[in-house]
Formats: sequence, C-alpha cells, structure tokens
Amino acid sequence: MESLKELYRIGVGPSSSHTMGPRMAAERFLEKHPTIPFFRVTLFESLAATGKGHLTDWAVISVLGEEKTEIVWKAEEKMVEHPNGMLFEALNESKKVVDSWKVYSVGGGAIREEGKGSSSIEPVYKEQHIAAIMAHCEDKGITYWEYVEQCEGPEIWYFLRNIWTAMEKSLERGLDAEGVLPGSIGLRRQAKSYLRRTHLASHDMQLTGLTTAYALAVSEENAAGGVIVTAPTCGSCGIVPATLRYLKDLYDLKENDLIRALATAGLFGNVIKTNASISGAEVGCQGEVGSACAMASAAATQLMGGTLRQIEYAAEMGLEHHLGLTCDPVDGLVQIPCIERNACAATRALARAQMSILSDGTHRISFDEVVTVMKETGHDLPSLYRETSNGGLAKAYNARCKC
Repeated sequence: MESLKELYRIGVGPSSSHTMGPRMAAERFLEKHPTIPFFRVTLFESLAATGKGHLTDWAVISVLGEEKTEIVWKAEEKMVEHPNGMLFEALNESKKVVDSWKVYSVGGGAIREEGKGSSSIEPVYKEQHIAAIMAHCEDKGITYWEYVEQCEGPEIWYFLRNIWTAMEKSLERGLDAEGVLPGSIGLRRQAKSYLRRTHLASHDMQLTGLTTAYALAVSEENAAGGVIVTAPTCGSCGIVPATLRYLKDLYDLKENDLIRALATAGLFGNVIKTNASISGAEVGCQGEVGSACAMASAAATQLMGGTLRQIEYAAEMGLEHHLGLTCDPVDGLVQIPCIERNACAATRALARAQMSILSDGTHRISFDEVVTVMKETGHDLPSLYRETSNGGLAKAYNARCKC
C-alpha cells in the first residue's frame, strides 16, 4: 500500500475526483507542453455527466488557460479502465494534434495513466489487508498507529499534524460562514445555526447537534470550493474531522491523541482504497461516505480505548452499513445529499465506536470481507447510481423542477 500522504490531501473542493484530479492532470500536461498554443480536453462518462456542477471544466481551464483550451463533453462514451476518463491533446497553430495523453481520475485526488493498472508510487506497507496487519500488531504487541509509524517512519507525524491543522481550520471557517452556497440549487449554509441551536438545546442533543454542526461546516466549505482535506475524498471530507473534533472537546484530547487516531483512520482508508475503491464514480457513495465512516469509526474506537479487534469491528460496521449507498448528486453539485450524508455518517461513526466498545470485538464478517463486497456491490450498481446525476435523488429533483 501507498503512504498515507497519498490518501490525505489538502486541496480545494468541491470534488477530489472531479476537481482535484483533473487539475493535477492538467498541471502535468502543461509541464510537458509549456509553450503549446492550444489544448483540447475531452471528458468522458462521470466527469462529463457531472463535471459542470463539480467545476471540472474550471479546474482544467484555470491551469491551461481559458483562451487556448477547448473542453469536449462525452458523457455517453464509456471508458475501459475507470468512469472518470480524460483525454488531453496538445494542438499546434494549425489545430493539429501533436501529442495526446489519456488519464483517469481514480478518486481522492489521485490520477492514473491509461494502461498502468497499479500505481507507480513506491509502496510503504507490505500488508494490504487488515487481517494481516492485525495479526502483525498482535504478534509484536503494538497498536495500529504504531504500525503506521513502523512503516512510514517518524516523519509521518509532522505530515499528520499539518493534516489535522488543515481539518480544524476548514471546520472553523465553516462554522463562521453564512449565506448561500454557489450553484443552481440555492442551498444555504446551516453549520452556524446548528451550532447555535445546539448550545441552547438539552444535554441529550449535544452529541447529534455538535457532530452535525462540525460535519456540515467542513462539507459546506468543500461545496463552496474552500480548502479541505480528502478523508478519503472531498465529498466525504466532513466525517473524520467532525468525529475527532467532538471527541477532542468531550475528552480534552491532546494533539498526539488526534494525529494517532488519524493514522489509524488512514490505515483503514488505505486498505479500502487499495482493495476496492474510494471513487463515487466507480462504486457509488459507499466508497466515499462509507469509507469515511469506517475510518472515523476506527479512529473513535481507538480514542475510546478500544482494542485492535474492537477497532476493526467498528470500522467493519461503519462500512458494512453503507453497502449499496448510491452516488446521485442533485444537479451535479456536491451538496444534496452529500452534505447531510457527512453529518449522518459522523454520528453513525460515534455510535459504531460505542457499540464496539461495549462488545468484546468478536463478529462473523471481517472488515476485509466487507471491503470485497463493497467493491462487488459498487460494480453491480447501474451507472446512473454512480455519480452521473441521472438517477435516484437527482432524477427526482430534476423531474420536480420540470413540472
């Protein structure tokens, strides 16, 4: 498996696969052709279907230049390796193609060239399944976060401190912001009002109220094109920071506690990314929100003093109970149902952690098995439920608007 540095990325929303990935691809193509007069970029399948709402064209043009770049949309043309396909073409003065590059945005801001089935990045983890990692930790008497340090080296803590700082800053900005989010829906930010009402609510409402406010804050920042951290994606970026922030305040946790929890969360996210997918266009929202819920569940259980097996159990439940979750963003925006889903998953992560702590960690279906099932389920979903805005809630919204 790759480093956690390839999973947690600080970047601009609203989408890691539809904004961050295409922007990175454009930057690489521009590096290769810094003096070329014209570019043509063709977007396929999911990138074309929801690209305008996800600002894919803006991400590409902001790098290559508006006057010299043509964007071609081909939502109906299927790609072989991944639904988020892009074809970059360099054109001379006569508009003849002098070079081309086909690349895929595979989720979490990562890109992959056509024909390269696996990442060219040097792996840092020998094991790529939680069962093997857990067996290693049990044999050595270490925790998941110590295993991360063992593989990544002590410098990983400097990286994760920066990641946590960026998460907290996005959360604070989101709690302070008000107004309408950009896009066609006219959706208002709600994080600040949720926080105010929670402060006036009863003790029984605090967990749901605070966690919801925190998750909304980060997700609304993402929807507004603010700086966030992929955890593991932009669309699910509010779940892990909301869960950790709630526990930080509840238990007066120190920074070391939080970055160690981020290490454990990242380890589980990495296993999902390696063995299945974190791309909504490939496996639906179970790969984004489901993965983030598993990560947050693992982190929360560790912070509550859970054992290796209790942590694995919590993560298993976090992913298992999101199996089959569709990705059907209304009007192609990362707003409905994405923002509320972050809040629901954050509160669910805390519940799964508590449930696991109350158990002895014994269960029948392993985390690794759920990861395999999630991948199979995602591939079995019709394409209209995988980030195309052609089915589900998006279809219902569009039908209502046309009446």
